[in-house]
Amino acid sequence: MSTTFIAATTARNDAAAFLPQTEERLPFTIRVVKDEDALAKAVRMRQAAYGRHVPELAKTLGEPETYDREPGAVILLAESKLDGEAVGTMRIQTNVRNRLGVERSVLLPDWLQQQRLAEATRLGVSERKIGHVAKIALFKAYYQYCVETNVDWMITAARSPLDRGYEALMFQDVFPGQGFIPMLHIGNIAHRVMAFDVAAARTRWEQSGHRLFDYMIRTHHPDIDIRGYDMDRVEDEVLALDERAVHIAA
Repeated sequence: MSTTFIAATTARNDAAAFLPQTEERLPFTIRVVKDEDALAKAVRMRQAAYGRHVPELAKTLGEPETYDREPGAVILLAESKLDGEAVGTMRIQTNVRNRLGVERSVLLPDWLQQQRLAEATRLGVSERKIGHVAKIALFKAYYQYCVETNVDWMITAARSPLDRGYEALMFQDVFPGQGFIPMLHIGNIAHRVMAFDVAAARTRWEQSGHRLFDYMIRTHHPDIDIRGYDMDRVEDEVLALDERAVHIAA
């Protein structure tokens, strides 16, 4: 590993600009899905992962979902450097054009209304040891995407025991005291709806001495490459969200 100085590329990162970062290589790469072949690999990975825990739901995941092609959706794919096989995937959906998936089942509270939101969905990783590493790296890619696209809050609906992983990352309950809520859009399977303040992430992780602070903030992973999304489209969508908010406020 080598130490370098990497300048922040977004306004959200100004406070952390030119942080010394250690470069670390991963046994896999993470990229944005941009073609049908990569999408097919992601779909096979998610179906296999869901098949281990929710087999009935997995039977419905053999083909790309409508959500995969919606504006504002980005699919991440982690692939082994050794054999090119998929070892993890995640879909990120934003609310710039459409409601989040979770909003088909619950009404989000006022403090999340008129905010730029991104929801992590369809997380699936290999059952091998590399899958655990890929899960953490996919979360980092999710966080980086939210920073670069000026998302305010990261949202997830997680079933047990996956919710504990997000709790460990300092996500908070969107509906405190309600626990797990049946999700109508996910076969009535109970999920815990959680959120994380993107702008406060670095400070919260640093002040709490979080074990992943160095990994998330002070380590540069060249193998995580999220440049495949269309930034011009993202900016247009953000403008559309701002205009919608102004219209509603008026």
